[in-house]
Amino acid sequence: MARNSNKTTQRKARVRRTLKAHNHGRARLSVHRSGMHIYAQVIDDVKGHTVAAASTMDKDLKAQLKSGANVSAASAVGKLVAERATKAGVTEVVFDRGAYLYHGRVKALAEGAREGGLKF
Repeated sequence: MARNSNKTTQRKARVRRTLKAHNHGRARLSVHRSGMHIYAQVIDDVKGHTVAAASTMDKDLKAQLKSGANVSAASAVGKLVAERATKAGVTEVVFDRGAYLYHGRVKALAEGAREGGLKF
């Protein structure tokens, strides 16, 4: 079990290290996915605070969604976080997938954020 956790931590660190080398001062769209929900945050690493956040736990989305753990829910979260980020003045971000592969719900969230107006 410790070995698997270590590999996940290494993969996450590798992705973040690459992002920091190529972000050029842009905010970071970070994704966390659990078995039942998906969460997204736009983080300004220079100032060290969260600019915008959205998840399937939000009251606005929870009533509309059948489940918080499917592709359509992830797409809706992507659109919502993009809307909130543009209101806060952020239009360009770098996508931080963490230790997750870019497919399924993570990919749907990214495409939803692009549809919502974020550029990455």
